[in-house]
Amino acid sequence: MTTDDEFREILHSLRVWDTDELPAFDPDGAPAAPLALFHDWFAHAAAAGQIEPHTMTLATVDAEGRPDARTVMLHDADAAGWHFASHATSAKGRQLAARPEAALGFYWPAVARQVRIRGRVGAAGAAASRADLSVRSRGALAAALTGRQSEVLGSLDELARASAAAWERAAAEPDAPAPTWTRYVLDADEVEFFQGDARRRHVRLRYRRTPEGAAWTRELLWP
Repeated sequence: MTTDDEFREILHSLRVWDTDELPAFDPDGAPAAPLALFHDWFAHAAAAGQIEPHTMTLATVDAEGRPDARTVMLHDADAAGWHFASHATSAKGRQLAARPEAALGFYWPAVARQVRIRGRVGAAGAAASRADLSVRSRGALAAALTGRQSEVLGSLDELARASAAAWERAAAEPDAPAPTWTRYVLDADEVEFFQGDARRRHVRLRYRRTPEGAAWTRELLWP
């Protein structure tokens, strides 16, 4: 096992953005709304070799007001909002049903960029949820059919049996329904773009919806 001292030695040896070859970001040239800039930053991160740029942290709040966070996959980003999916019966699904507000966080270290998003979350509906699952891999369908996400698991053998049965069904029924599978859409009211800088003069640009909700205001933040 790693000792406390070994852990700290490793931790303190690590460096972040220790290079002058980071991308530039001029906020004066940013578009009026955040979606186009998100698309550009996402494409740039992918082209720069960022591993899994479509993964993001999803933060929710439970019934007691305690924050919860996990990593999920982005399924789309369009005029409706930022899309992801999960079982409605999972911990995140239950939390969103009770308190439909969430935050998303993208971190792309290859380009020293982060994007933070907050807003209200809604379910896209049964048809959209079925369509979401139908275009994914057999493994994704098998995982959805296994179900019982976030429930207590008795043993790894129990998981292996349930997963094997789900994989068999996914192969035999590629359109098999997973009734609790739900596509969610976060309708953002705040989006922040963070560009890291080797000299720690990070550039932060925040978009916030106007009270009318039809337009966005932009403001710089201290790093």
